[in-house]
Amino acid sequence: MATLTVRSKHKADVIDVTDRVQQLVSESGVEAGLCHVYVAHTTAGVFINENADPDVMTDVLTTLDALVPWENGYRHAEGNAAAHIKATLIGTSQTIPVRDGRLALGRWQGIYFAEFDGPRERQVQVTILG
Repeated sequence: MATLTVRSKHKADVIDVTDRVQQLVSESGVEAGLCHVYVAHTTAGVFINENADPDVMTDVLTTLDALVPWENGYRHAEGNAAAHIKATLIGTSQTIPVRDGRLALGRWQGIYFAEFDGPRERQVQVTILG
């Protein structure tokens, strides 16, 4: 298992970690297997989506803000209930096949770390099984 450190710059932020995860796959020497990417935080997540047009990430964050506004009469005492809800919607892990030593992502896909209570430094755990 390896750990990537990710630093967000905004309260809600999306960071492409695809190249960093691919580097770990390459260094592992695994030719065929699985790569599991996991975020052990309750106000952050990880997802796979388009990485060709940066406007997609803007649309994702904008839509999540519309669905789960920061202020909505939540009862959570810390004041970050919206971040917890968004993280629940996104999820904490993704598993990607490894073929020929490469992440078997679709042509337009990338792996994204999603921050909902930043800016912060976070950890992303990557496990590669061959």
